[in-house]
Amino acid sequence: MFVWCSVLFVLGIFAFVDSIFNMGDIFRQVNSVMFMLISLALLIRTTTKAKAQTKEQYEKRIFDLECQVKSLNSAREKLGKF
Repeated sequence: MFVWCSVLFVLGIFAFVDSIFNMGDIFRQVNSVMFMLISLALLIRTTTKAKAQTKEQYEKRIFDLECQVKSLNSAREKLGKF
């Protein structure tokens, strides 16, 4: 994510410098397409990370619940033997 943001920032700096010194000759055609593609990549990366985080939270919760069930079953067995 940091790499994508830094690439977008650097492209913005280049576009700004190009608009000041060259009147936008270089970035005029490429600028909008590059910013659009990088923004799309950031959007996709952010949404996939959010989905992965949700899945990781569910997996952690399931693991915690399984541990609780095992401890309750072992406690029940100890009480049954007592």
